[in-house]
Amino acid sequence: MSTTTLTAPAAPTITVDADPRIGLRGHLRHTGALIRRNLLWIKQDPESMFDAVLMPVVFTLLFVYVFGGSIGQSLGGGQQAYVQYVIPGMVAMMSMNIAQGVGTGFNEDFNKGIMDRFRSLPIGRASVLVAKISVELLRLLVASTVLMIVATLVGFDIHHWGGLLAAVGLSALFGSAIMWIFLVLGVTMKNAQSVQAMGFLVMMPLQFGSSIFAPTKSMPGWLQNFTEYNPMSGLADAARGLMLGGHYPVAHGLWVTLAWTAGLTLVMAPVAIRKFTKKS
Repeated sequence: MSTTTLTAPAAPTITVDADPRIGLRGHLRHTGALIRRNLLWIKQDPESMFDAVLMPVVFTLLFVYVFGGSIGQSLGGGQQAYVQYVIPGMVAMMSMNIAQGVGTGFNEDFNKGIMDRFRSLPIGRASVLVAKISVELLRLLVASTVLMIVATLVGFDIHHWGGLLAAVGLSALFGSAIMWIFLVLGVTMKNAQSVQAMGFLVMMPLQFGSSIFAPTKSMPGWLQNFTEYNPMSGLADAARGLMLGGHYPVAHGLWVTLAWTAGLTLVMAPVAIRKFTKKS
């Protein structure tokens, strides 16, 4: 007498791989929904906007009233001359400072399991990253608005409103490129503290080894060579040229900024999307 062993069929494995089947309209729709989700999160946690609101105030007052007198004398006009010099540099600085927030927020979403929920949904993987960048750009616009309000209170003269808008737009464009770096850090680092620590290692040399806060003529020759092609110097110089008219040249800083923006986006965006897809 033979016996027959019955084996239950294996349960089918369902995998969600949204990107190959989702067109442009789908990605745009998903990005819009995720932007709304991120904005609602900010509404529920208004403290997350403290850096965008307070950082421009603190940095402006600190540099104008602590360093303005001494550096302004080297510019030939005292504190008022330094105000005209440093405010366009602060517009450039906002792009990198705000960009760091996208990395820490992204990392926290992973640690809280939010990305596991996104993995179960048929949404485009790139939409998650683009939505993060879009919301951070909105925060950058808020920070820039606060900066210009404080700047006018400390005596900054807006020579060209069109140039001001162009400078803020250029800062946002470069900021979007920097954000791809912080997204990569947000995916690869274990926690938000590690993202912040690595972010400062990226930010500090670029910001203080630039023309944001002081002219570069008194710097050593090797540092001047670094600042000449430092994207933060290019962005700050271009912003000065746009906001102050003919006092500062625009062309060199503009092409340096645009070249770095294109290079960082072309290199880091695919890396961020690939690492996010593999990790999620």
